[in-house]
Amino acid sequence: MTRRPATPLPPPKERRHLRETTALTQAQLAERVGVAPGTVRAWESGRTTPRGRKREAYAKLLKTLAEEAAAGRAARDPASGPRNAAGANRTGPEPEAHPEPEAHPEPEAHPQPAPHLQPAPHPEPDPRPEPEARPEPEARPEPEGHPQTLPEPASEPLPEPRPAPVALTPAQAFDALYEFGAPALVRQTYLLTGRREQARESVERAFQTAWEHWPEVARDRDPVGWVRAAAYEYALSPWQRLRPRHRRPEPPPADPGDRTLLNALLRLPPRHRRTLVLYDGVGLDLPETAAETEASTPAAAHRLLHAREAVADRLPALADPQVLHRRLAELASNERLGAARPPSVRRDGERRARFRTRAAIAFTVALIGTTALTLRTAPTHYEPPVSPGQAVRGVPPRVAQGSLSDEEQELRRKLRDQWQGGPERLRPGLE
Repeated sequence: MTRRPATPLPPPKERRHLRETTALTQAQLAERVGVAPGTVRAWESGRTTPRGRKREAYAKLLKTLAEEAAAGRAARDPASGPRNAAGANRTGPEPEAHPEPEAHPEPEAHPQPAPHLQPAPHPEPDPRPEPEARPEPEARPEPEGHPQTLPEPASEPLPEPRPAPVALTPAQAFDALYEFGAPALVRQTYLLTGRREQARESVERAFQTAWEHWPEVARDRDPVGWVRAAAYEYALSPWQRLRPRHRRPEPPPADPGDRTLLNALLRLPPRHRRTLVLYDGVGLDLPETAAETEASTPAAAHRLLHAREAVADRLPALADPQVLHRRLAELASNERLGAARPPSVRRDGERRARFRTRAAIAFTVALIGTTALTLRTAPTHYEPPVSPGQAVRGVPPRVAQGSLSDEEQELRRKLRDQWQGGPERLRPGLE
């Protein structure tokens, strides 16, 4: 089986020159071809080369741009139009261009030979050669043959001065980016999650994060890629399983084929599913897919092959990558997935940012108050703790006093009534 030769393409520098000549941006050209702006940037830099149907569409579009550029040059410079159309060799037709003004029939109709025979019979023939000689500067066949007078812009015309671009405010630039990328990102995220509301919420959260970091996103080479990476990370977060919404299944697609394809996608591991959607769904190249998934190029290639094999085992009709790309686009387009308006997304993002800021301030104030209260009520000197008591051994137990026996009562009465031996007790008395 023989393959037909690939469609020829101009060099990368000429591709970029054709796009700039027709005043097209990379995003506009990417939209007309059906790829991402980063892919067009890679094609124009020579890092990657289009293949398959993208190559044919890109070559056809470049041919159309070249024709428009040639038509524009011809409209701006009518005299140079026939010369540019004649070919690259400008020295061939130059000898034939010399006799054109000499063979013009107008000089023969006027009595121009008379001045050659009679030097100056009348003062009237003097002004006549001047108007007849005026067409010569318009044709100018002789200067074209001179290598020094050949203008350089003939092969590569200078771009026309463009009007100064109107400076957009950050809000206007964000709204333009949202309207351009949000619908496609919602459809792509739906292929990752299989949930309509989660896909819409993930894209809105990603754009809210982009609005919070707008200076960084505005300077990024691929703002849509920045938002897409944030949306995919939020959609595939494992914390989504803990939400109550995740426990309630959503209605599947109405078409049985779409339902089978979506089930096959959801059975893939998240990393393989994301690689498949980026490469076969979005249309990114393998290095860009690897960079967005934070993996090496060989790892991304293995993930893509395993994902294709898993889908082909369940759906043998999708073994061809072109058919798989078309079916993924149809699956994403068949679902009615809406997105909120840019102003509401910006307002929600600002409200969320204010809430987080106020919560952080309240927590900081509470922490400072707790610390101050602790310092105020804490003791200012050290009080050693009381040591625990110890049991003393060798001391007889204390016996409680009980009732006296008869003998003890008799002895106590005798001690009270009788004098004991020893000196008498001195008692104070009155004299």
